[in-house]
Amino acid sequence: MPSLTFALNHMTAPALTLDAFFALSVSLGIRAVEIRNDLAGNAILDGTTPEAVAALAERHGVTIISINALQRFNEWSPARAGEAGALIDYAAACGAHALVLVPKNDGTGQADGERQANLREALTALKPMLDAAGLIGLVEPLGFEICSLRSKREAVEAIQAIGGEETFRLVHDTFHHHLAGEQALFPEFTGLVHISGVEDPAIAVSDMLDDHRVLVGPADRLANIDQIRALRTAGYDGPLSFEPFSPAVHAAIDPAAAITESIGHIRAAL
Repeated sequence: MPSLTFALNHMTAPALTLDAFFALSVSLGIRAVEIRNDLAGNAILDGTTPEAVAALAERHGVTIISINALQRFNEWSPARAGEAGALIDYAAACGAHALVLVPKNDGTGQADGERQANLREALTALKPMLDAAGLIGLVEPLGFEICSLRSKREAVEAIQAIGGEETFRLVHDTFHHHLAGEQALFPEFTGLVHISGVEDPAIAVSDMLDDHRVLVGPADRLANIDQIRALRTAGYDGPLSFEPFSPAVHAAIDPAAAITESIGHIRAAL
């Protein structure tokens, strides 16, 4: 089995500047990073040029594996096409390898037939845009009950239906996989794994939210270790990218120590 490799999503330490975030990653021996377009006062929202981001990544010796994310991608419209085009251009210019695609998550577009058609429409439109830029589209089903794309199987079926096997991959998010209750794994379609845990013993699965997502530790309720082991046994050999949203993690005095502890736990448990 291949050795474990980790990546760091900027959501792990969102208060850090991009420069400091890259430095944190390198200090941990992690050379794969995900940058985001939803962090106020930080690249990309602060107007930092993609060329500046590329130079910063080169100086630190990190690879930008994705920009996270094009939101509501499966609600295609001229406005969404414009947003996608701008993000794809930015990703290509900063040297990112992929763009994460997040479905709408507000209780709309969930009807059987409607959600599949919307998904195929969006993937069909995105495919030539991503191909022209040499980027992968990382489709991330969300496990929330109000989400319009909860099933990885449904995502795979849509990718196959539009002939997008060379353009699109799945994000297997351990939090969302647990919430969705979907047993099937699709390692051959998985391009990235997002990892985070939930430790609060009082919260029901149906009530779990992003704010509950911490680093993976011994008290995890999401079976991260079982999910990672199963994916790796089935052939996934890509990075495991830390993506905790909990304010408690974001407020950590020593994020490097906290992440190191989580890495140690995962390595020992596997």
